[in-house]
Amino acid sequence: MEKALRHFFLLFFAFSLVFLSMGSEVNARASTQRHKRSNGAHYKKLFVFGDSYADTGNLGNLGNMFTASWYEPYGMTFPHKPTGRFSNGRLLTDYVASFLGIRSPLPYKYRRLEVSKKLLPYGMNFARAGSGIFDNSNFQDNLTLQVDAFQWQVKAGVFPEYDLKSSVALVSVSGNDYKYYKETKGSDTATLDFVNRLFQQLKTELKRIHDIGVRKVLVTNLHPVGCTPYMTRVTNYTKCDSTIHFEGQAHNQMLETLIKELNGAGTNTFFSLDLFTAFDSIINQVKGAPKFENILKPCCDGNDNTSTCAQTDENGMKKYSLCSNPDTHFYWDWLHPSQAGWAAAFEYLKPAIRRFLSL
Repeated sequence: MEKALRHFFLLFFAFSLVFLSMGSEVNARASTQRHKRSNGAHYKKLFVFGDSYADTGNLGNLGNMFTASWYEPYGMTFPHKPTGRFSNGRLLTDYVASFLGIRSPLPYKYRRLEVSKKLLPYGMNFARAGSGIFDNSNFQDNLTLQVDAFQWQVKAGVFPEYDLKSSVALVSVSGNDYKYYKETKGSDTATLDFVNRLFQQLKTELKRIHDIGVRKVLVTNLHPVGCTPYMTRVTNYTKCDSTIHFEGQAHNQMLETLIKELNGAGTNTFFSLDLFTAFDSIINQVKGAPKFENILKPCCDGNDNTSTCAQTDENGMKKYSLCSNPDTHFYWDWLHPSQAGWAAAFEYLKPAIRRFLSL
């Protein structure tokens, strides 16, 4: 871990995921049934932690400027209305659940509603858009509080400990901590001390998830942040920021080191989900990767640098433009993939997940 820190190139940019299927829409139930047949429903529950790359409805409605995921056109492809997902449809959580042969787990916010009776058998989603490993300016539950909530659910008997032996955890960590550090310290760089504390806390929470009883833990690495429309709009969505690419890879190298340390000799409990390579292969049109007509330009684009997808003015006039077909765009908004983008990325991720879970 210390060796990796010495080679860390001080990540100076990360973005806030709060601000801001391949081809035609996939039928959720049919997809789930296919995976049940192929994977034998070996894992029965999915527990999800992290930010907007995994949140399926926990973020509260704070208005369309801060919580766009609760406003049109979010959710237009699936389920045809806004549900708190930062996309036009399904995202990473939904595809992991479908791959396991189960329905997408219940957002923690809905645990007391009638719908919980139908979805509790599939696990629970504690992820909340805008959150980080530490507290940040988005005022969302940090990773520790999310794991605390999970632990209380287990202690309360909502999820019996014997059930956890057939469970998987998905942890999405996408950089909100770095953004907050930059804002509060007035610096473009994060100190080694901060990075060390960040990874130490991540290590603690990953171990807690496993100690509570989850058998397998997937952790996302940083995707190509320099290729998000938020960064490429300065070039009219034509060119990625290679410097940020390089620094994101340094973060990912540290994550790999942490995963090896957690696994120790001969164990296979933790796994780094390589979003960086999955996204990068699609964006750079690597042979065999799905093709998109619009790689860097988002489907839902703010009309100016201060406007975002779903935002309206005081008269209700739209401050954004919407493409005619989201399936032709890898990115949905300035920061998040479209459903088609997520579907394409997950096709790349599936073989590694299958090997890790022995499916």
